[in-house]
Amino acid sequence: MNEFIDMFSSSDPTNVSTSIKLILLLTVFSLAPGILILMTSFTRIIIVLSFVRTSLATQQMPPNQVLIGLALFLTFFIMAPTFNEVYEEGLQPLFNEEITLDEAYDSASAPMKEFMAEHTRQKDLALFLSYAEIEPPESIQDIPLTALVPAFAISELKTAFQMGFMIFIPFLIIDMAVASILMSMGMMMLPPVMISLPFKILLFVMVDGWYLITHSLLSGF
Repeated sequence: MNEFIDMFSSSDPTNVSTSIKLILLLTVFSLAPGILILMTSFTRIIIVLSFVRTSLATQQMPPNQVLIGLALFLTFFIMAPTFNEVYEEGLQPLFNEEITLDEAYDSASAPMKEFMAEHTRQKDLALFLSYAEIEPPESIQDIPLTALVPAFAISELKTAFQMGFMIFIPFLIIDMAVASILMSMGMMMLPPVMISLPFKILLFVMVDGWYLITHSLLSGF
């Protein structure tokens, strides 16, 4: 324990550099959930997958663990080029002591800004820029993260809900058709959801629904 404290209190440049790396690593780990949710494709993916389960009315099938795991791996697959660029331009030079901490922050945030700006609606970004009274930026790198991150988040929410609406339509038609048939047969006490569930699952399997959903998510990025 004393050695750990001495490492932070020492004036040796090597120990100071190691201390900065440890602090940076702990900071990244503490902010990782927020970065993953609000600055990547995770938000759109998990919402769309949740809409799929809700539209099928299969209760907890697939389980939450499966949906979150699938969303995480799809996120890592989509964000792999961006994460590699962040590491190569920001973290690796910092660990090799080639650049300062401020330079590493600017270099690491640049790929993330490019990704978020590409999928952020101008209207949403203008909302936060005008509210903060920030001058219109000349380039993507001039956009502050305090405005870009929430703008990206609400843009992803809108896109996810649009996809969710399109997913609901065919299953809603099945529910309406089953309810009309049961009513015409006088079987009003039988829950339509119980009868329509097998047909919705059959339709989803026949059109290879998981492939179509995954393809739509990947092509959106």
